[in-house]
Amino acid sequence: MARLIITTTRGKLKVIRSLEDYKDEKNQSIKVISRATDILRVLGQSTTGLSLGQIALRVGLPRSTVQRIVAALEFEGFISIEAGNAGIRLGPEVQSLAQARSSAIRDRLRPLMQQISEATGETVDLAILEGNRMRFIDQVVGSQRLRTVSSIGESFPLTTTANGKATLAALNQTEATKLIIAEFEEYPDTIRDLSGLLTEIETIRAGTLARDNDEHTEGISALGFAIKEPGVEVHAISVPVPTSRFVCKEAELEAALIELRDGFAG
Repeated sequence: MARLIITTTRGKLKVIRSLEDYKDEKNQSIKVISRATDILRVLGQSTTGLSLGQIALRVGLPRSTVQRIVAALEFEGFISIEAGNAGIRLGPEVQSLAQARSSAIRDRLRPLMQQISEATGETVDLAILEGNRMRFIDQVVGSQRLRTVSSIGESFPLTTTANGKATLAALNQTEATKLIIAEFEEYPDTIRDLSGLLTEIETIRAGTLARDNDEHTEGISALGFAIKEPGVEVHAISVPVPTSRFVCKEAELEAALIELRDGFAG
């Protein structure tokens, strides 16, 4: 006689007649969750929204399957379907979860930022990778009278900033190269050395600090490093300094940042 297995879904009782049926249904649920996360990841990589057909192509699923999963995700608020050509985007629930997680790591990294600022007297910025840009989410202002201050929420490119380069080095080579090429294509009139940048990223990946020597903003240089933890977006801490002072303090700044970075990682 087959055993009856009773499960609950959102407070409703559900009877499954055998253990085999239960296992099959469980495997199906895991498969649906896996497909849903694939769709969310694809949407997270797009800044313009995608159509059902584009999503289906990128995740390798039939359009009808994608349509069913998208409908369920929209009902839960994890994606939004906008009118016109805007297409399908990540929804408010995903943004809410991301903000909560970002807030948690911001609180955890603030003591490290304060240590760096106290040790160097300089401003310390915290940025997060969002799409193909770095967005500033926190800052500890330094004690120097002449200092650099960026606005919270402001975004910067990857390939010309210390925090951007540090973040690229924290990604695998394929992801980093894709982002670099995309940024080069976005600014076709700018002469850039792709080979030299890739070599620089490899050096950072090996443990050196990332540098911005007057590359993003004339008169401002910076050092930085990335923090990459399982299940968390890449964050980067950077110390921007007026170049006139950076030239004299570079070795001192580098020693302080490496010591505090390695102590935090340990």
